[in-house]
Amino acid sequence: MPEDPYNLPASIDRVAQPQIQDGNPEVNISESLVRIPGLVVHNRQNYAQDLQISSRGFGARATFGVRGVRLIADGIPLTMPDGQGQAGSIDLSSVEHIEVLRGPFSALYGNASGGVIQVFTEDGPPQPTVTPSLEWGSYGAQRQGLKFGGQAGRLNYLADATRFETQGYRSHSEATRNTINDKLKVDLTDASSLTLIVNALDQPDTKDPMGLTRAQVDANPRQATSVADTFNTRKNIDHEQAGAVYEQRLDSDDTLRLMGYGGHRGILQFQAIPISAQAPASSPGGVVDVDRAFSGLDARWTRKATLLNKPLTAILGVNYDNMIDRRRGFNDFIGAETGVQGSLRRDEQDLAQSAGEYLQATWEPHPRWEIDGGLRGTQVFFHSSDYYIVPGNGDDSGSTQFTKVTPAGGVLFKAAPFLHLYANAGEGFETPTFDELAYQANGAAGLNLALQPAESTHYEIGAKARITDRTHVNAALFHIDTRHEIVVNTNSGGRSTYQNAGKTQREGAEFLVDSDLGAGFGTYASFSYLDAHFTDTFTECTGTPCVNVAVPSGNKLPGVPSSLVYGELSWRHEVSGFSTAVEALRSEKIYVNDANSESADAYAVFNWRAVLERKFGHWSAKTFVRVDNIADKNYVGSVIVADSNGRFYEPSPGRNYTGGISASYSF
Repeated sequence: MPEDPYNLPASIDRVAQPQIQDGNPEVNISESLVRIPGLVVHNRQNYAQDLQISSRGFGARATFGVRGVRLIADGIPLTMPDGQGQAGSIDLSSVEHIEVLRGPFSALYGNASGGVIQVFTEDGPPQPTVTPSLEWGSYGAQRQGLKFGGQAGRLNYLADATRFETQGYRSHSEATRNTINDKLKVDLTDASSLTLIVNALDQPDTKDPMGLTRAQVDANPRQATSVADTFNTRKNIDHEQAGAVYEQRLDSDDTLRLMGYGGHRGILQFQAIPISAQAPASSPGGVVDVDRAFSGLDARWTRKATLLNKPLTAILGVNYDNMIDRRRGFNDFIGAETGVQGSLRRDEQDLAQSAGEYLQATWEPHPRWEIDGGLRGTQVFFHSSDYYIVPGNGDDSGSTQFTKVTPAGGVLFKAAPFLHLYANAGEGFETPTFDELAYQANGAAGLNLALQPAESTHYEIGAKARITDRTHVNAALFHIDTRHEIVVNTNSGGRSTYQNAGKTQREGAEFLVDSDLGAGFGTYASFSYLDAHFTDTFTECTGTPCVNVAVPSGNKLPGVPSSLVYGELSWRHEVSGFSTAVEALRSEKIYVNDANSESADAYAVFNWRAVLERKFGHWSAKTFVRVDNIADKNYVGSVIVADSNGRFYEPSPGRNYTGGISASYSF
């Protein structure tokens, strides 16, 4: 059984299955992770670019996918060795719970671990059970699901398939997403088990409305940028992966765990690069075609022992992850026709490998004290072989390697049964991704070998209180110093280049209270405060054509609000199975660039949900309805950091509705 976060000297919060599924569309993890302090998860209303996820400011700069935050599903990484990840393949209808780790101990998971989000699939129920589900919502949203699971002797099984379709809140934002998540667990003996996990994502012809300028948002927030229609901006995603986890209890004190996985991901993306910008020989074109194979292994040994006659648990492990991309670029026009695949402009094979060794230990020198510590060595290797070499576009082949040892440690003091205090510290690092290494700012051939990893030092103190059986409170204060922060340097002609901006500082506070008030009432509230700013002055090139602009020390890091508040008041009638809740979310303004010259305004929105659950015989049924943005407020829910065309803003829907029904039958 996983250890209770209450007994760990770190900021860890869990979101249980009812918070993930009851009264939610079960489409994006942003629906439930909005509850977690320190975490910002923006639904971009753009399924071609995935969610925006940041933890204490790490990852806020990502313009697509997830970086700076590691994603893991059932022990298998969803983050690639270069630090880039995606959340689209997570099927929420079969998730049992989600754990979110912030702070120094995140670094023990390796490269790009500003935070860690782990998703755990539920086991099949004791009896064979089939669960179909249907859902409808505003803007043509539909979702159909079918889940089947059970137990047969030593075999536990679960199969889940869903299909989601939407016309989108904005023009040119239609999407279809098909997901599969299957899990088989067999107890081979009383001391060993094997778990097999297969999941897949098919997301064809997903439209990309792109960002809007401030003037466009004010004129019509539902519009798409005109070039989105001109070039029919869109993305096709095809993702399959499988993994196996073998666990063997060697004796009463020793356990061995082996994990292996492999998969394939294909991406075909049509961008809106002006034809004139694709004329130079150095242009990679406007179509991105990536064929990726990835795999990895992890082996760990857990030992229960004593140190000075006091309990000690140690984990020793090694892991290896591998990613091979065949990456091609094409013009997105043929003659005067745009939005079609034209001539080849880029052809390369990219290899990223990550190897790590880690040691973690927990020692209890006294019943009221616990000391946790860990050490991880990580090596990340990049190699690119360029097969497209023409006059004006030299050989961009190259290799580089980054090595870092990241320690972390913490102390937990059990001041009273109802109050635990802790402190921790550690170091972390975040390598550039392949996209960030791809080009040099001066246009020279080869990888951007001058770009270095961002390195961070973290400090945190906190308190966890269980005031009664019905109320618990978590609070944390943290300070983070980062060296070599990675920022955009230039962005034009389809090529983005990056640089190290010097030092940044993040300081903040997080607070959570969850309380059962009695008589069916409950309340939940979380608060996050973050002061994230540059402590060094640096120069970047912005606009098209770009102009050198000095970014002074003290400017805020873009992409993340300085404060975020979430709260809900719920009520449940146990006899009837009816429950309802009102949710509130307030976000401070979000700067869109390093210069802090523009920002998305602060906003507050309110939502309402209601759920009815009934059981009769072998059947159980659940219906729900929810209304988001009850006050029909116009607001920008996410931003595209440092967009060279000033199209920073991604508006969120006004008042919108979702309803659904699911029924389970146990044989």
